[in-house]
Amino acid sequence: MSLGTTAPAPPRGPPPAPAVAPIRTRLLSSVAKVALTAALVCGAGGPAAVVAPAAAQAVPFVRPPPLQGKPFASSTPYAQSQKLQLGLDKLGKIRACPSTNPGCVSTNPLGSSGSFASPLLIPESSAGEKAVVSLRQAIEKTQSNVDFKVDEDTQYGHYIEAEMDGGVGRDVMEFLVKKDAGVVAYRCMATKVTFVYPFTTAVGDSKGQKQRIAAISQELGWYAPDIQSSMDSADDVN
Repeated sequence: MSLGTTAPAPPRGPPPAPAVAPIRTRLLSSVAKVALTAALVCGAGGPAAVVAPAAAQAVPFVRPPPLQGKPFASSTPYAQSQKLQLGLDKLGKIRACPSTNPGCVSTNPLGSSGSFASPLLIPESSAGEKAVVSLRQAIEKTQSNVDFKVDEDTQYGHYIEAEMDGGVGRDVMEFLVKKDAGVVAYRCMATKVTFVYPFTTAVGDSKGQKQRIAAISQELGWYAPDIQSSMDSADDVN
């Protein structure tokens, strides 16, 4: 019995190249769809936000705008001295002297002890509306270049705010005439404060402001204990 021979297999050609490009394209397309879905669901800023590699772009850095002005400038003594609060306070009283205006005198005891002054006592002969008229005339007669800024009746009394020439620039005087109580509360200070470099403490002389009030008191003939002391001191100097 003869053994048959098997014919050799015909030679095969090189295997076909795998379809790499179509698979990669489909993969990137799938990733892009997943990223887009995640961004829409979670939000662009959420923790699950995904950016497709093909669509990733660099976000340019934007420098925040510089701060305008000097945020801490208003806290300096000099800046505070430039913002005078005039008029009656919320309780209807003459304000205390600000700490940045050492030359100020006021009948409000909330300020420093050196700035406190006792009110003027209205005599019976000048009671009522006559007190306001007399005070206004005394201010005009004893002060230079007087400019009445406010002169009006309030529920707390008659309020007068007047500016006049001071040692450096202009000074301001405030009065509250309490007709029923028979007293006049007041505050007197410079509108500009001098600072000596490099110190941040203002320079002022409250004696000059007390003598200003003393001149008005003397013109009126009204009495106040510490004003009388200022008048006596002025006489000793002269």
